[in-house]
Amino acid sequence: MQTPPLPRSSRPRIGIPVRLSSSADPDPRVAEANGLFDYIVDLVRDGGGEPVLLTSPVEPLEALDGVILPGGGDLDPGLYGEAPGDACYDVSHAQDELDLAVARRSIGAGLPVFGVCRGHQLVNVLYGGTLIQDMDPGTVAHREPAPVHGAGPWAWHAVEVRGGTKVAGLYGANRDGAQVDAEGGNPTNITVKIASGHHQAVARVAKGLIVTAVAEDGTIEALEDPERWVASVQWHPEALELPAAERLAPFRAFVEICRGR
Repeated sequence: MQTPPLPRSSRPRIGIPVRLSSSADPDPRVAEANGLFDYIVDLVRDGGGEPVLLTSPVEPLEALDGVILPGGGDLDPGLYGEAPGDACYDVSHAQDELDLAVARRSIGAGLPVFGVCRGHQLVNVLYGGTLIQDMDPGTVAHREPAPVHGAGPWAWHAVEVRGGTKVAGLYGANRDGAQVDAEGGNPTNITVKIASGHHQAVARVAKGLIVTAVAEDGTIEALEDPERWVASVQWHPEALELPAAERLAPFRAFVEICRGR
């Protein structure tokens, strides 16, 4: 028997800044990012939330219960004191202005904030950190230059998520009667297989943020603010190639965090 939809009034309102680049852009990554944005909107709705699309840097936020910062093109390196390299793509000052304003104002208002891919990098830059503009090839593939048929545009690898963190909580671990390690006390870390498609990563971690997940090569895969509900992941939990329950879980968990606010 299908569960009836939640009444509109009981759905936490989750703000999501829109993508401003056109899917007709000749760079196929732009259309891919716009498609992923649509997936996030759907997953928020399926997870019990009401997506609210934010189109202006001065959009009223008072009626929101939380904010998701989605993926997209590269941030302007000038925001972290560097000149742009040749590998940067789809740099949009209007997009940067929108996303940064929404993030800054949401955090200032005490709203829960969840960053995904570009949103993860944006959180670090907003707090004062820097980015690697284009990652060198290493022991872990973070993007798939020649997508494997049926696997989507992703490189797949594991990340270790620190136990007891906000990101671990989004994946259903270390909350409410969490398991602890054999030494008796510390929440156990979890391993998550992720869809990775980025060419940039966090370089210097901003003051005020802590690292909560890393890949085997040391790439910083998740951050959070220990003083506020602000967390971010470099990977794409919304990737269509993931099992449906795995895709939905972190977004449903975030909606519940916003409901509890």
